[in-house]
Amino acid sequence: MEVTEAWEHVRREAARLKPLHLRALFADDPERFARLSFGLDDLTVDLSKEKLDAGALEALLALARAAGVEARRDALFAGEPLNLTEDRAALHMALRGGAPVPEGADVEGVRDRFLGFAEAVRTGAYATPDGPFDEVINIGIGGSDLGPVMAARALRPDCDGPRLHFVSNVDGAHFADVTCGLDPRRTLVIVASKTFTTQETMANARLARDWLQAAVGERAGAQMAAVSTNLEGCADFGIEESRVFGFWDWVGGRYSIWSAIGLPLAIGIGAERFRRFLDGAAAMDRHFREAPPERNLPVLLALAGVWRRNAMGWPTVALIPYDQRLERFPAYVQQLDMESNGKRTRRGGGAVETATGPVIWGEPGTNAQHSFFQLLHQGTDVVPVDFIAAATPRGADEEHHALLLANCLAQGRALAFGRTEAEVRAAMAAAGRPRAEIDTLAPHRTFPGDRPSTTILFRLLGPYALGRLIALFEHKVFVQGVIWDVNSFDQWGVEIGKNMARSLVPVLRDGAEPEGLDGSTGGLVTRIRELRD
Repeated sequence: MEVTEAWEHVRREAARLKPLHLRALFADDPERFARLSFGLDDLTVDLSKEKLDAGALEALLALARAAGVEARRDALFAGEPLNLTEDRAALHMALRGGAPVPEGADVEGVRDRFLGFAEAVRTGAYATPDGPFDEVINIGIGGSDLGPVMAARALRPDCDGPRLHFVSNVDGAHFADVTCGLDPRRTLVIVASKTFTTQETMANARLARDWLQAAVGERAGAQMAAVSTNLEGCADFGIEESRVFGFWDWVGGRYSIWSAIGLPLAIGIGAERFRRFLDGAAAMDRHFREAPPERNLPVLLALAGVWRRNAMGWPTVALIPYDQRLERFPAYVQQLDMESNGKRTRRGGGAVETATGPVIWGEPGTNAQHSFFQLLHQGTDVVPVDFIAAATPRGADEEHHALLLANCLAQGRALAFGRTEAEVRAAMAAAGRPRAEIDTLAPHRTFPGDRPSTTILFRLLGPYALGRLIALFEHKVFVQGVIWDVNSFDQWGVEIGKNMARSLVPVLRDGAEPEGLDGSTGGLVTRIRELRD
């Protein structure tokens, strides 16, 4: 089947299903959960509350076959240069044992070095004259920050090393707030920048070096480490080569948590748990490579997303982890998904013919229920939801966790089935409410339902489970990129604003005369100067 024909098949299935309410789909098939939920060990992905059925899923699987998902997956793991615009492979899976290591790349040696350094910091074998390090500040931005900070928060019960802190924003308030109350004499600073030239990261690195030097003088450099390939730049900055850990150009920033970018996490949880984190991701790699598409979790999750975006026309997704420790997971996936597939140009250079990456956003439940769930339930737009939950709590009693899970399941149920006006009227009448009150309030208490969600469930949030979960979303994004025929591994849209900012720095910092600015930006520069004066 050709790709065009496959898309037409998907659209026909969508036209068939759009008029049907999720209530009707469940009534017609009480075994939907058995047919539309899929697993890998303790991990379950439940698609039964998505507005699709076996016929729609078969059409989507045919689309995946027509788009060449399996062949492109094999090319990915073989190290072919799928990042066409930069002529690079995308082999972050090799960092965790999920793919062959490219020739000449000493992945194991680099891993042993940075994990060895992490253990030395944890045990006090590498320390300051004032004692072991109590605090670690990681300075990075984008993938050099989002991965470590997300994982460190998610694995807080496993973090028994020095306290971890993260600075990313070039706004000096971020550094000031993070360092408030910290003792610089007992603080290690990690600068994470592959080129050691990233504008925001280097501005914060200089601020951190000044902060250390004010307290410890010339030994400031000994309290700094770097994750970078620019050894000369690190040396000029005062960081010895023994504390510089590199990675490779086939590791993109948003896929770099598996590399030495994970150093702060390794310091927090230790080398053994970090290796378990890698093992979890490698398990998902094996599943993605070996499982047939109809049972392949990344493929199925990707197809559900394509169905939402293209067949149903829903442009946004709310990602709601019912786990406070996954509070930064929506932001992590937001970068992973939107930076990868927020593209309008096909791999061959032509314009895309379908909508591509959705807008990803979210907050942890149950907090989210008390902020934006009103719109999800009764707003005029349909917003699909991905729920994530662990069956077993860590560091919380069973009663609280039962309440948490009850809310997660209830929200998915309420979104799918809603509450009809007849049901509202019957409930209010049974409660003895007067007819006039029922007539007034019933429309406001009616919920349309028919709003889709996917639930991702697993046993316990630990290093292995987190690694597996991240890899699940990585591969989902890749599959969607194949179907949309975009390059999921470049990010040219990140550069344009940064390049423009460089020309504005001397205008705002030194008072240089602005040249070639549009009327709005020039007017704002003038207003900023007036406000400063």
